[in-house]
Amino acid sequence: MSLRPATLLLWLAPLVAAPREVTVRLYWLHPPTEMPQLSWKGPLEVKRQGGRLLLTVRIPLEEYVAGVLAGESSTFTSQEALKAMAVAARTYAVRHLGRHRWEGFDFCDTTHCQDLRLAALSGRFRAIAEATEGELLWYQGSPAATYYHRHCGGVTEAAHNLWPDVRAPYLREQADTFCVATGRGDWHSQVLKEDLGRALGIRSLEVLRRTSSGRVAELRAGRKLMTAPAFEQALGRALGWDLVRSSRYEIIDRGDRLVFQGYGFGHGVGLCQTGAQQRGAQGHSYRQILEFYYPGTVLGVSAQGFAWALVAGERVELASTRVREDQWLAALADRLLKEAESRAGFPLTFRPRLKVYPSVAAFRDSTGEPGWVAASTLGRTIRLQPLPVLRSTGKLESTLLHEMLHLLIESRAHHDLPPWFREGLALYLADTAWDKLRKETEARQAYRAAHARVRALVDRHGRAAVMEWLVRGLPPG
Repeated sequence: MSLRPATLLLWLAPLVAAPREVTVRLYWLHPPTEMPQLSWKGPLEVKRQGGRLLLTVRIPLEEYVAGVLAGESSTFTSQEALKAMAVAARTYAVRHLGRHRWEGFDFCDTTHCQDLRLAALSGRFRAIAEATEGELLWYQGSPAATYYHRHCGGVTEAAHNLWPDVRAPYLREQADTFCVATGRGDWHSQVLKEDLGRALGIRSLEVLRRTSSGRVAELRAGRKLMTAPAFEQALGRALGWDLVRSSRYEIIDRGDRLVFQGYGFGHGVGLCQTGAQQRGAQGHSYRQILEFYYPGTVLGVSAQGFAWALVAGERVELASTRVREDQWLAALADRLLKEAESRAGFPLTFRPRLKVYPSVAAFRDSTGEPGWVAASTLGRTIRLQPLPVLRSTGKLESTLLHEMLHLLIESRAHHDLPPWFREGLALYLADTAWDKLRKETEARQAYRAAHARVRALVDRHGRAAVMEWLVRGLPPG
């Protein structure tokens, strides 16, 4: 079996900083009718089960969020609506982490968890994930239950009407005029009574009770009483999930068949994607969109819901929750960027952002880094532990210089360059003194090995040749 051109296992674990990871099970037909081209930076477990391939991979949380955007929100045109969806998808993932733990992974790639489409990933979705990186919705110190759906039909549903065990007062019933600005999302379907009888053992349906939003709450199915969610689940599994697209419907008896006439799409709880898209198109920010659909929750990288403020330096941008105390960093970063450019021999062509976290816990929770990592870089953003912590260790300047070098390297790096070369080159240009490290760990051993290998390449082939490989890729052998 070939999984061209996927990379199954690299020599080292990714050395460039990565956010918290999740384990995902991908379900592909076997033999695959359309094999996506995936380039993987970690272990990939492949099994065959019946007519499917089961692929289990570990990916960074932000890559997972971008993949969910590709699956759940690919038609969105509003950047702010996409940001709102990114926060909702990330929060949903953190709250439900380990949903398939008993099977050996966190999430599947189907709508049972969230519709994940890694093969459809693009720079646009990754940029949205990066723009909202680490942001979650919180309620009373815990990640909120950020349910979402396609089309509410003009009014959202209260969660307790569907799931009595979900205690979430922010998932309430409320009118959504933006959702119906382009229509109610009308639909109709039909099912033969013969098929219904064969699949569920019933031949008649009657609506007994509705919620205050107008959705079906309880039905008489033959001689049985069923809640609407139970009936819709049973019908979907047996005869197809598109027969009943929402719980806002009427049932018409046509003799040999039952006709469903309804509107909306999905359970109606939480964020309405159609409404969010319209709100974004009308100029609402992603914060305003989230405030409407999840009232009472707090947006932030930790349960405290930190508010970020920006300071502009000459060439860098500083984001901090304590801008008065941290604003001096912008001038230092400008100087160290100039130093990094001098060492690399070429300029940075974009404006980087420094993001200073207010606590070690906030840094760790948002980036997924261990406590001994002082900083990490993702995209154009350098994420830093609190400045008092970095200054107390005497490593603030060396840390920031190292991350500036990473920005420069990644801005020109050939797509096939392995992580060990990228990291080793940054360490070489920074002239890191590894002999001064006191505590040795497996990760630090990997950093040391990468540094030594790049230094050996420079000694053998010369600095100019190694810097040329940065752009052209490593030569064969």
